[in-house]
Parts: sequence; structure tokens; C-alpha cells
Amino acid sequence: MEQRVLGRTGREVSVVGLGTWQLGADWGEVREEDALAVLDAAVESGVTFFDTADVYGDGRSEQLIGRYLRERPDAGIFTATKMGRRAEQLPEHYNLDNFRAWTDRSRANLGVDTLDLVQLHCPPTPVYSSDAVFDALDTLVAEKRVAAYAVSVETCEEALAAIARPGTASVQIILNPFRLKPLERVLPAAAEAGVGIIARVPLASGLLSGRYTRDTVFSADDHRTYNRHGEAFDQGETFSGVDFATGVEAAAEFAGLAPEGATPAQTALRWIIQQPGVTSVIPGARSPEQARANAEAAALPPLPRPTLDAVRELYDRRIRAQVHSRW
Repeated sequence: MEQRVLGRTGREVSVVGLGTWQLGADWGEVREEDALAVLDAAVESGVTFFDTADVYGDGRSEQLIGRYLRERPDAGIFTATKMGRRAEQLPEHYNLDNFRAWTDRSRANLGVDTLDLVQLHCPPTPVYSSDAVFDALDTLVAEKRVAAYAVSVETCEEALAAIARPGTASVQIILNPFRLKPLERVLPAAAEAGVGIIARVPLASGLLSGRYTRDTVFSADDHRTYNRHGEAFDQGETFSGVDFATGVEAAAEFAGLAPEGATPAQTALRWIIQQPGVTSVIPGARSPEQARANAEAAALPPLPRPTLDAVRELYDRRIRAQVHSRW
């Protein structure tokens, strides 16, 4: 699989990584052996990049990855985690003492002395303008708790603020055929600054797989049930902020753009991979089959211009009014 340098980390990662929110069982129950099988299938398919967070299953996702890393020390995995969401979301909680405690917990969960990358996990907007926060992150690097730091953001303005910080290695942002705004300023700014771009929520919480209908019901402990209107966290994290009915209809149209031999999900991933400035896309997977299918998107030929134009037209017609001004 193609490898790209992840911004200021200087490290190479696979263009298709693996998001592991679902392995924390925040999308419904996932057995430990099934989670490990997903990790193994991804690695066997060429994935070298895992993305996790300290709140995914309150550390369960990190612990599972840590176990896998111990069992496969030769796999060459770059692991990015996140911190900040285990505390009440107040800017004053983003301080050096908390950073040390949070990264120490993640280091223990993952079984490593130094975290490859720690990302602030969609912090409150005032955090981005705080010199003290970024000084504290620099201290974590100096203390070798982390090799590099980054930010996972909700909005394009937050991304631009993070990119302007000289120590920011990468920015993680929602990017998919239903969320095009980052293409306008964020990706060009990141490329100019040498900052990596990690594309998250690439399938709009599964909408772009084309598997759902208006009648699809998700389990009660799945955020696609309990966070459709932002009840638990930012609404943009669920279906990319698109209302479910609209998303299902748009996804059916998108499925018609898939080239022969490719699934709608693979088409969405291929679309993201070929956007200038993207380092890696991190779809989740609940089964080894999904992990392998996601990885196969990296081998698809680039989508032709008529398909790219059709994606833009679909976004402008059905999605833009719901998401463009907010995120």
C-alpha cells in the first residue's frame, strides 16, 4: 500500500489507516477476539496506521491495540491517540498537569514509553488561541512522553488555527463526499505548512456505504441513534451532520457513481485519498472483511474528472445547505 509522510512527524503511514472508535464498543458491543481480528486483517492488508483515543471504550480501544502491538512487534504500526475528552470541556482543563496524566494513562494502555502522536480531541475553540496549551504540548515532546502532537478538529477555522502553530504535526478533520468545505482552505494551508491531514468519518458514519434505508434501526448504544441531533457530542460526528433521511437519499445517488468492481464505500475512500494534501484516511471496521475491503480502496485507479464533478454537484444540490456554513 502507498505510504505518505504524516506531516511534521516525518514518519510514513499508509494512505488507508484504521479508525478504532468502534473497537471501544461505542458503536455496539464488539468482542475482544473480533477486535483483534480486525486489527490483524488491516495489517495483513497493508495498513500501518491505527487511530484511537483515550475515551474509546474509556481506554478499551487503546488497550486492545496495545495487546496487538505486543503480539506483533514486527508490524511497524504508527499509532495516533487523542486526549482531552475524559474531562469536562473547559479550556482551563487543557494544562500541563492534565496532559501529563492523560498521556501517562495512554502510554500504559498502549504499552509504550513514548506515544507516536497525541492529538487534542476536538477541544473547546479557545484552546487553539492559548500559547500556554501549545507550550505544554512542546513540553510533552521534550519529556519524551510523546514524539509529536496534533489536533483533531470540528471546524475548518479550528483547523486553520492549529495549522498556524509551528509544532502541530497534523490535523484530523472530517472529510468525505458529504463534507467538502475543507478542500477550500484547510488542505491547501496544510500542504503549504507541511502539516499532515488525517481524514476522519470518511463514510459519514456508514451512510456512504449505501447499505442503509430510511427504515434502518441502529442499536440504542450506537451514536447513530443517540447523537443524531448532537445530544452527546458535536452533531457533525454523526452522519457528518447530515440528517439521516437526506443522507440516505444522497447516498443512493452516490452509489451510482461507483466504478465497476468497486463498492460505494471504496469509492468514497478513493475520492478522499486523491484529494491533494490528504495523508491518510481512517475508516473504521467491525469485521475483518470490512477492514480488507477498506484497504483495497488504495489500489483503485484515481476517479476520473466526470466522477469528481458529479460528487461536487451532488454535494451542492443535496448536502451543502445543511453542513457548509457550520463546519
